[in-house]
Amino acid sequence: MKKYLLASFLLFSTGLVFSDGHSSAEKEVIAKVKTYWVARNSADWSSVVAMSSSTGVLNTNSDGSFHKPKTVQTVEDWKNQNVSGTGVVNVHAPEAYELNDDTVFVRYYAEGVVPDANGGMKPYRTRVTSVWINEKNSWVIKTMHFSSAAYGGTHQTVASDFED
Repeated sequence: MKKYLLASFLLFSTGLVFSDGHSSAEKEVIAKVKTYWVARNSADWSSVVAMSSSTGVLNTNSDGSFHKPKTVQTVEDWKNQNVSGTGVVNVHAPEAYELNDDTVFVRYYAEGVVPDANGGMKPYRTRVTSVWINEKNSWVIKTMHFSSAAYGGTHQTVASDFED
């Protein structure tokens, strides 16, 4: 009996060692987060809108403004709000947590460069939390919250860092 118990324990614990700890939904949503930012970086507003809930998205920006009302996003809205030229924002350290069969909570850092008001580029760093829902068999964004991580307490690289 002890042999069977030990064999069962070893088999069960070995299975856990090979598991990466992420459900298929969590993996799929992390991939969608990365795809979403590729679409934003390339101004592919049709793809951005397709990854947004058809019943509206709740946003909070990292610029200190108030929460935004729920908005059904359109390609035209994205075109109108985009500053000329697109930036390059990359996703860092994404984590996903499946809350139920149709809801995944995600958090990550978004960092890169974005257009400034003068036609140049400026560094961008923010923390992002979002909720993705399964809508018509596709994972889409329902909420996004951006929280400034504007180099507080960290060093921002400048040209003089590379001078002797």
